[in-house]
Amino acid sequence: MNLSGPAHWTLRIFTWIVMALLYLPLAIIVVLSFNTATSLSWPPDGFWFEWWRKASEADAPRAALWTSVKLALASTGVALVLGTCLSFALQRYRFFGRSSLSFLIVLPIALPGIVTGVALRNTFVRLGWDLGFTTVVIGHGTFCIVLAYNNVIARLRRLSPNVQEASADLGASGLQTFRHVTFPLIRSALLAGGLLAFALSFDEIIVTTFTAGAGVETLPQWILNNFARPNNVPLVTVVATVVMVLSIPLAWLAQRLTGEPPGMATGR
Repeated sequence: MNLSGPAHWTLRIFTWIVMALLYLPLAIIVVLSFNTATSLSWPPDGFWFEWWRKASEADAPRAALWTSVKLALASTGVALVLGTCLSFALQRYRFFGRSSLSFLIVLPIALPGIVTGVALRNTFVRLGWDLGFTTVVIGHGTFCIVLAYNNVIARLRRLSPNVQEASADLGASGLQTFRHVTFPLIRSALLAGGLLAFALSFDEIIVTTFTAGAGVETLPQWILNNFARPNNVPLVTVVATVVMVLSIPLAWLAQRLTGEPPGMATGR
């Protein structure tokens, strides 16, 4: 639909207002990371790189960053394996309770994080499990699975069954068909789901707080814990800027990969 006149300019202005509300606070954080003041004062008193040097030499944020990366990688691996298996099972087969199972898979990401965190912590405590790295991976996996599942099943629904039938007619086994036909067509969806799962796990703080033990501190937790400490506020702005620099390209790449791969036949 083509719009012209007042409607066109109204939508354009509204779009720029929304974009400013979303990204202007992020830009302010980036600027404040170079501020000479030790508080979040605006406008900045001056510009220097001292806080960036101190952040690079600090052990606590670097350790928290490595913990977040390890948790995100482990959670992404769990999500890709389980989410892909679930998507194939629900797309290829018809069985009793299929719709209910599909609903239960996507439910964790719709629930408030605090509800999921409390439920998981209560479960772990009742089972006698020590809270730590493994329990956080399980907690993150509950909602990261949804991202992998949604991306893969959406791609499977667009695949033409004729492609796999042709592969079988040519004598390929089920494993060969998956390796040479199905997997290349869903590869970008897997990568997109993995990137989104990694980014979501990397930024998660609520479920992490309830499922992590005393020896586990992720980067978002470090930011929250140090934001109330006046002397560490400049370091927080630097770390927050680094998180944005890492997260935004991942989200952009995932969005690019969710499109239909060239040459893929669309299923009807």
